[in-house]
Amino acid sequence: MDLIDLSTVESSPEHCLNFLDQLCEQLGLDSGSYATSNPVTGAVQGYANYPDEWKMHYMRRNLHHIDPTIHKAALSIAPVDWSRFERDERFKAVFFAAHDFGIANKGITVPVRGPYGDRGLLSVTRKCSDTEWSALIPEIIAELQMAAVHMHDAVMQSDVLSRALRQPKLSAREREVLQWVAAGKTQQDIGDILLISNRTVEVHLRSAREKLGALTSVQAVGRAIGLGLIYPK
Repeated sequence: MDLIDLSTVESSPEHCLNFLDQLCEQLGLDSGSYATSNPVTGAVQGYANYPDEWKMHYMRRNLHHIDPTIHKAALSIAPVDWSRFERDERFKAVFFAAHDFGIANKGITVPVRGPYGDRGLLSVTRKCSDTEWSALIPEIIAELQMAAVHMHDAVMQSDVLSRALRQPKLSAREREVLQWVAAGKTQQDIGDILLISNRTVEVHLRSAREKLGALTSVQAVGRAIGLGLIYPK
């Protein structure tokens, strides 16, 4: 995807909103939002390209206290499709109101967990049928996970104290393996290139994922690129 590189610009609401706009445009989505709570300072940051009327309604009624896209998804380590939420009173208070403002009820939230307890949530929506939504998600989930990691890392690194904490130390081999993953190589390809076994490649990948606080190799590559440990291909 050709998105603004948040690691090369000053962290600002304008740049973060531009990132969300570009993400939605390129993946065929209607709207998106991102929220995080800094574990060091406790400060909450959030960005959304929803209509202003909905954002005002949401803030005035403090819906963030009951929003399942925040409280339910934050407990997960994997992307959460909103269809999985229980249709309880809290769900209705948020989603029924959102519908009145033209917000789609088809959505997914991608949680991001950093190595120091920091968490972020990237949510996206689209108005479409169940069939269209089911077909779309597998096509874009990898890009959403990469985008979630990139945005989270950019926002976290804008804080001096958290930036000082967030400096994972990858070995030269771990960086090398991730660099080949970024180039689109399979584990077998990487083993052949580096003259090591497939098992050894997996060991390095697992170690890199743990150090970077990533759930998948895709997330690890996105985080490593954002931190300047490897370079995009």
